[in-house]
Amino acid sequence: MDEAACPRGLLSRIDMKILLGLVAVAAMAADATKVWSTADLMKRLSAAKPDSHKITSSALEGYSGYRLSLIKREANGVPELHQKVDDVFVVESGEATLITGGTIMGVKNTAPNEVRGQSIQDGMKRKLATGDFVRIPANVPHQFLVDDGKQITYAVMKVDVR
Repeated sequence: MDEAACPRGLLSRIDMKILLGLVAVAAMAADATKVWSTADLMKRLSAAKPDSHKITSSALEGYSGYRLSLIKREANGVPELHQKVDDVFVVESGEATLITGGTIMGVKNTAPNEVRGQSIQDGMKRKLATGDFVRIPANVPHQFLVDDGKQITYAVMKVDVR
């Protein structure tokens, strides 16, 4: 670009504004970083009380488009389906069987875009253990089965989908 097309100093002022904008964005991203230690997570979960289904849950944070929680299950869950949410989780400890797919029997809507039921017919069973990483897409029926005396603890990200 020649001097006639771009007055002296204009380009450097524009470059400086872009640079300052990028620095501000980077600073905001760094400030938004959140780390939960294993000790912090276990303390939060220990402070929470299990519900009537023997599920203990601790919501960590909610952001635009997703939410983070830590869940401990000590009994079978009910069949469920989220119409507008993907579940993405990693098993922190324990074991369970995850049923996915098939058809939920005895369907009832418990909240907008949330379905629960009595059982899942023709679903696929998968054994889960510590370290497993799972994604359950929206509109896929799923249920946890936990053997007597066992538990499963996992960190879950609920991702809003359109």
